[in-house]
Amino acid sequence: MPSKRLNPEKLTCEDIVSLLRSFSDPAIIAGMPRYGIVTDRALGVSTSHINEIAGRIGTDHTLALELWDTGIHEARLIAPIIDDPALVTGEQMDRWSADFYSWDMCDQCCLKLFHRTSLAYEKCFEWSRDEREFVKRTAFALIASLALHDKKAPDGKFRQFFPVIVRESVDGRNMVKKAANWALRQIGKRNTTLNKEAIAVSREMLGSDLSSARWIARDALKELEGEAVQQRLEKWALKKS
Repeated sequence: MPSKRLNPEKLTCEDIVSLLRSFSDPAIIAGMPRYGIVTDRALGVSTSHINEIAGRIGTDHTLALELWDTGIHEARLIAPIIDDPALVTGEQMDRWSADFYSWDMCDQCCLKLFHRTSLAYEKCFEWSRDEREFVKRTAFALIASLALHDKKAPDGKFRQFFPVIVRESVDGRNMVKKAANWALRQIGKRNTTLNKEAIAVSREMLGSDLSSARWIARDALKELEGEAVQQRLEKWALKKS
């Protein structure tokens, strides 16, 4: 995969941490727990400032690793934006996912970096069987990210995840079931064929004895059968025909 532009400013890890500290806002820290984000390692920096700093850095794999190792929440949100997916190893992906303690960090890594690596699909299967809550969440957040971004992938790439979602619907932990639901919805929004299949899977799950499975299914059906999604998929199908 091609890298983004090279680091234009040569900012060091220390420079970036200093910038983050300069943007620290106690009001942001106070509001983070409302969104389920742990604040003991956070500085309280807005998303706009995080993206602004990341934009100044460009692509820098070594710097991404250094930022991650600071343990600072916002530094770890910048790391996946600037990392080079071609240089990311399975060991790095395992290490970072083991460090996750909040949904935003997990989802940022999946949406900005992990889905662009050569190991993305493999890690979905591997992590889905991990009993650590945030590692398992990462599996489903990564499936959702792939469904959103891997536009050229054939349907079979995503069809293979339906049994994984059904199997892990037994896990009622909030971070897992919400991500499994996200994965199911995102697959079902790719095209009309996968939409019908995702709806069928959801209806099957509605008959489960498990409340977590029924919740995943009910919530997915609201969107997948909703007018907005159906109209968009219909327009897409007409363009393809």
